[in-house]
This record gives sequence, structure tokens and C-alpha cells, in this order.
Amino acid sequence: MKIRAAVLHEMGKQRPYTSSVPLTIEEVELDAPQRGEVLVKIKAAGLCHSDLSVIDGNRPRQVPMVLGHEATGEVVELGPDVQDLAVGDHVVFSFLPICNHCMPCMTGRPALCENGLVANNKGELLGGGFRLQNQQQQPIHHHMGVSGFAEYTVVSRKSIVKIDSTLPFEIAALFGCAVMTGVGAVVNTAKLTLGQTVLITGMGGIGFAALLGAIAAGASKIIVADINKDKLAKALELGAHAAVDSSASDAVEQVREFTNGGADVGFDFAGVVQALEFTYNATGRGGKTVTAGLPHPSKQMQLSPTKLVAEERTLQGSYIGSCVPVRDIPAYIALYQSGRLPVDKLLTHTLRLDEVNEGFERLAAGKAIRQVITF
Repeated sequence: MKIRAAVLHEMGKQRPYTSSVPLTIEEVELDAPQRGEVLVKIKAAGLCHSDLSVIDGNRPRQVPMVLGHEATGEVVELGPDVQDLAVGDHVVFSFLPICNHCMPCMTGRPALCENGLVANNKGELLGGGFRLQNQQQQPIHHHMGVSGFAEYTVVSRKSIVKIDSTLPFEIAALFGCAVMTGVGAVVNTAKLTLGQTVLITGMGGIGFAALLGAIAAGASKIIVADINKDKLAKALELGAHAAVDSSASDAVEQVREFTNGGADVGFDFAGVVQALEFTYNATGRGGKTVTAGLPHPSKQMQLSPTKLVAEERTLQGSYIGSCVPVRDIPAYIALYQSGRLPVDKLLTHTLRLDEVNEGFERLAAGKAIRQVITF
């Protein structure tokens, strides 16, 4: 079938993206779903820094590629052997397909799924190969097994989670990355316990989701850090107890003073090495630092092994919030529906597909929390 999609042909184009137009809206060919795959009509797709990091070249991927990994939609057609879904079901995408039979999956760590990682790195679906072609019948790569900036997509059954059909699509999309990654980092990776103090650095969509997750998990004090004063003000409105300009010369001291020696748990979502170093230094003795930020692969951080050992610190990565998507996405949706995880407050803009470049320019300029394309 022919569909409209936002295609990236070249990484690293200069801003403003409204002029350089890194994503072009094109008519492309989408194949029918193969064995174990599903055709989904996209209803909403969020703009995330992980998409932006492909556009600006900080996270290199194969091109051409249809971007978009935070999305939701409605099942249109089932491929052979898909028996646990029905046409009309509403689904949220997981940007890492979970194979369920590699060693990490079988030992309870599906966020490290080996087969899903291989497929994503190749820009293919979990079953192998491509379902997208241009008008010359040349393959177009899939982004994270989703490619949500399109009218329709074909994905592995293991890339989608069935959800409550009463949830508005523009809200449902947020659970595919921002909520899964941010809240998951708090409850799964850090295993935040009642009464702990928290520092969150990098107030994008994921950072704000982590803020809401930390409130729901019972943090006693929550400090947010960023260089964007508007985002710091918004975080205070949503329940943060203190806000720090992370570029200030005494930023670490401010956090340490507010938490009597340093935060129990620090979260870095900025994707900048300096932000990770700040977060690590602002946690206390015995503290834990969790990062889901993705700087350019060539970037390195400085770390004192003596401090790591003598203060029994922990530095830990978090990918997809250490989630089991089929377990956690419905659980986080239930928290939202009960009023305990108000992620609708993160949605700042709704767009048309044709406005995708304007949206990414707004995101790069720090003028949005979460933007969603609706179809």
C-alpha cells in the first residue's frame, strides 16, 4: 500500500530545521505484514530527543529511514500466526522489540534483548528485512522497529502492547517512550524507596516523566536541574521542591545543601556528558546515579575510582526504563487513569505530519516538553 511518511535522507543538516528540512514528507510503499507481524494505522506519534539525535547525527543510523519511535495506533491487519490481537485493538509501540528467547529476555532483563538490539541497529524489523520502499523500490530503514512518523506501519507483534481503548491517542503515545523511560528509570532501574531524595537533570519529556514518577513513588525531596529557566519553573509547578540552574558555578553545592550532603538518587536525562558528571557529583555518599542520556558515542566522562569505592557509589545505565513493556505500559496507564501519574500535563503541542520539521526545531530550541503528531 502507498502511505505518506517523514523520511530522513541525510543526518547533520544545520538548524533551523524549518529551513534545512531534514525530514521530507513522501509517498512510500509499505508491504503487507509477514509472519508474526501487524499492520497498524498510526494515530499519534511523539517527537523525542532520540529522534532529534538521529537528525543531528549524534546517534548515527542508516538512511534513508522513516523516523518516529514513540507512537500509538489501531490494528488494521494481522499477519500469519498473530492470534492474540484483533483488528481494531489499540496498541502502544515499544521501541525495542522483545524476542522473549535470548538470554537477557529469559533471565528477566528484556531491556537488553539481544535480537531486538541487532534488528534496531540494522534498521530492520525483528523478523529481518524491510517493509518500506521508495518509488524506485529501494528499501527504507525502520527506526527502532516502529517508524511512527507515517500514516501506517508494519511492525513485529513483539513491538506492540495492547492498551485500554478508552485512552486518548495523543496521551497514549507518551507511554511508548517518555513515560516508559522516565518512570521506569525511577521505579525499575533505581528502585526508588519511600522517602529518598532525588535529583533529576535534563527536563525534557523523559525528565518530566521521571519527576511525576518520583512523586508517585514517594520521594521526600525532588530537585530538578536544567539550564532552561522556563522548564525549571514548569517543574516546580508540577511538584518539584527545588530547581537549580545546572550551569551555575555552585550548582552542586546547592543540591548538597538542600539534601544535607547530596541526593540519594540522581537521574540524568540530558544527553550531555557535563550533565552526567554534575548529577554524579551532586549525589551523596552511598548514592546512586542513573543515566538514560545518550551523548555522542565518542564522548567520555571523567570518574574518580577512589570516590566510587570509598563512598560506595553506584553509576548505572537505564535503557527503556529497564521495563518489561507488556507489564509496565498497562500499569503506568492505570496510574494515569487513577490520577496518580498526570502525564497529560507534559503534552505542550499537537502537530500535523507536515509540521514535523517545525516541531523538531522547537524541540532543539528547548521550547517544548512533548509534542505529538496526530493523524
